[in-house]
Amino acid sequence: MAPRVIVVGGGLSGLSAAHTIYLAGGNVVLLDKNNFMGGNSTKATSGINGALTQTQTDQKIADSVKQFYDDTLKSAREKARPDLIKVLTYKSAGAVEWLQEVFGLDLTLVSRLGGHSFPRTHRGHDAKFPGMAITYALMQRFEELAESEPERVQLIKKAKVEKINKEGNKVTGVTYSFGGEETVVEGPVILATGGYAADFGETSLLKKWRPDTFDLATTNGAHATGDGHKMLMNIGANGIDMESVQVHPTGLIDPKDPGAKTKFLAAEALRGEGGLLLNNKGQRFTDELEHRDYVSGKMWEEKKKDLWPIRLVLNSKASNVLDFHTRHYSGRGLMKKMSGKELVKEIGCSEEALVKTFKEYNTYASGEAKDPFNKKYYHNAPFELDDTFHVALMEPVLHFTMGGIEINDQAQCLNGENGNKPFDGLFVCGELAGGVHGANRLGGSSLLGCVVYGRVAGESASKYLFQKVLSGGVSSAAQRLGQISLHIDPSQPGKVTVEWTDGSGTGASAGSHSSGKDKQQQQSQASAGPVMTNSGDSDDPAKVSKPNSLKDFKVPEAEFSLEEVAKHNTKEDLWIAVKGVVMNVTDWVDEHPGGPQALFSHMGKDASEEFEMLHDDEVIPKYAAGIVIGRVKGQQIRLEY
Repeated sequence: MAPRVIVVGGGLSGLSAAHTIYLAGGNVVLLDKNNFMGGNSTKATSGINGALTQTQTDQKIADSVKQFYDDTLKSAREKARPDLIKVLTYKSAGAVEWLQEVFGLDLTLVSRLGGHSFPRTHRGHDAKFPGMAITYALMQRFEELAESEPERVQLIKKAKVEKINKEGNKVTGVTYSFGGEETVVEGPVILATGGYAADFGETSLLKKWRPDTFDLATTNGAHATGDGHKMLMNIGANGIDMESVQVHPTGLIDPKDPGAKTKFLAAEALRGEGGLLLNNKGQRFTDELEHRDYVSGKMWEEKKKDLWPIRLVLNSKASNVLDFHTRHYSGRGLMKKMSGKELVKEIGCSEEALVKTFKEYNTYASGEAKDPFNKKYYHNAPFELDDTFHVALMEPVLHFTMGGIEINDQAQCLNGENGNKPFDGLFVCGELAGGVHGANRLGGSSLLGCVVYGRVAGESASKYLFQKVLSGGVSSAAQRLGQISLHIDPSQPGKVTVEWTDGSGTGASAGSHSSGKDKQQQQSQASAGPVMTNSGDSDDPAKVSKPNSLKDFKVPEAEFSLEEVAKHNTKEDLWIAVKGVVMNVTDWVDEHPGGPQALFSHMGKDASEEFEMLHDDEVIPKYAAGIVIGRVKGQQIRLEY
């Protein structure tokens, strides 16, 4: 096995790094502790920022990279790191266009979010959240590579990295546990393990740095427990801005389970398109498009005045623009459609009070009067009581951690115990990297930070690996074995594959034991998700090396009426119907990448519409064939794959 880069974490940043290494001609092994790759990246709802993109140019949006840099600097406030912000913003157009060109993604819709001087948050026309669409495209391509080129691309899920291994200032690899066994893998390391906005355990970073947020609900998956932060600080890396935890103002409250610890996020796009935040007297209390921490602060002030609950209100114009979002949230029971009269009743205020709020807002939107909250950008006005509205209850929720591990502008991890010099062979990207966003992150910059710094880390690690291999500096054991083989592919200019051979034509790993190699090969999987088959499931990862073949998928002949499905509506007995097939997800809720909560809101129901908003049809035959128990009586099977 040739020398390769180890990427830890299968969210968008880790995937961006892994693809960058592959495209540069390097070999990569990706380790993820979960059953399904994607991390929190799949949940991002607003889009990815980019300044001076082709999409903006086509739409004659007069943005500039300097303006994006200035907006980000302002948002980051006293914690701004100009060197890191410059990389984030100046490489933003390249990141967006890389996604479009390499992965064929549609990112041609652009909107303006809070804190931005111009519309620069890109998403596609397809009915999916952009985080899901982008991350899934990279996951799908990575699966294909793991299957077609296993000698160059490896994926090992359920691999929990326990330790970063090093000799002096040089990182030599990682130790991970898999199925109760520990395995050492050697090579330069990129850590992309995410943040700590769901770190509620004994060693909680939230409790240590921001105890005031510890009791809040979170939008993060249960995996966001700061593993990378803790491992890196244990070897001398610097934690910076650790108190900078972003509380997002608009977490959706489920009326059926208001105290749920995990909540869905109401996309910033809802306020970007003109959604209003109203207190329990039907009054506005802030510029809805201010920075997230500012709006959250204003909401807490309303709570102190006993003016909760807070509602987000979209008029019919905004609802039409955001049809996908409103249908998705409504399908989960988190948002309701209603008339103006019903809205008055819902809030519990007088009709006069709500009409007054709307009339005043309309004068600000038309420029007749100045908004007391200094709102500058108005979309989809006016608001009239004689309209239909989409309405949801809101509360601030833990969302993103700006704090993280200190890096330089090449994504190298700095060693605080060695004069802040970079570690040799250690790179950090994604939410784990501290200082990129300063005190507050702009909406649309989480996906951007993942792609930009994932690509930077991938480039830096590839360069490091190639320099070591070409100078014979991989390890003394490997040096004794033989020679380097360079393969130049004439069909792909600029692409060089590096292999280390022992002189007999047999590939040897860079200083790792053969038993370690064999173990990693046995643990390799070609699927980014949990593959449920009759012969094995994701409780035994060694049996799930390949995604199910789409052509082999057969829906069992058993038929169930929707009335029968509706009887299976508890956490202990949970069926869901999707596009004509029935699935028993009772023992699968922990495998679901969106978390159990996403399935609990559809217990015993037909969730076809909500499924279609987030997934390609092929995910059922590919990842969940084993939990399909039959078909819906009286319906055609509508899965297209």
